[in-house]
Amino acid sequence: MAQKRAPAPKYLKTAEVAEILHVSPKTVTRWAKDGKLPHSRTLGGHRRFPGEAIKKLADELIESV
Repeated sequence: MAQKRAPAPKYLKTAEVAEILHVSPKTVTRWAKDGKLPHSRTLGGHRRFPGEAIKKLADELIESV
């Protein structure tokens, strides 16, 4: 009997996060470096951002405006 796996979490690239938050990719990189955005690194050293956390942050920013 095959078990259903939970869908893998969606990770976003720096440019995708920049588009969602309406900032430049350089700003996303700086925020990640400063610890303001959750992220992990690939084996190649690229940053990946958890999609759910970024969308939640974007929603909170919209609500605060």
